[in-house]
Amino acid sequence: MPSPFDQSTYQVRLEWGVAGLERLAPADVVVVVDVLRFSSTVVDAVASGVEVVLADAVRWSRNGAAVAAAASAPTVLIGGIRNAASVARAIQFMQEKTGERTSIAVIAAGELDADGLIRFAVEDHLGAGAIIAALTDLGIDHTSPEAAVAAEGFRALRGALRHLLGASGSGREIDAGIPVTARIEASGLVPSTAEHAAELDAADLVPALVDGRFTRFA
Repeated sequence: MPSPFDQSTYQVRLEWGVAGLERLAPADVVVVVDVLRFSSTVVDAVASGVEVVLADAVRWSRNGAAVAAAASAPTVLIGGIRNAASVARAIQFMQEKTGERTSIAVIAAGELDADGLIRFAVEDHLGAGAIIAALTDLGIDHTSPEAAVAAEGFRALRGALRHLLGASGSGREIDAGIPVTARIEASGLVPSTAEHAAELDAADLVPALVDGRFTRFA
């Protein structure tokens, strides 16, 4: 019997962290959403031609990179607020190319607390919602209840993205200058700020994980 939590009857699904990824039924596409800082930093790095290796990213991202590493789907994409519409268009392109319905697992990374447990992160819920809303706008709208709630939450709050990200716990943590910033910079990447990460559809690029590296989705 399928698990009641695997969302297998829906095309677009939403869960949290590695454990959530494992709860979902296998999908054709996994979209990793870790808005502060993994997704936004990787999007900008790939756009500027800087190579991002998964093994290196794991050193400065305990959550987003871990989800990407655990994903076994044929296609693993990195998404957030900055490239939500581009992610949706990439998935639409894949679906049109195959001529079959593409199943999508959107995984909000969340934040890991001191005990290694996932903490709800408002920025990842909004980032996941932005992607799901963009998919819905393209007609890919067979969403699970979990995914639908995230999408409608994003629609209701999209006018306040900068405030919400900056005022969130994660945003305040970034402003305080957390040590992870130094680890990102040591890898040659420019860490994203909360204000930067909140810019809706500012990037038209979608990073994909290919052979342990993040590259531009083609």
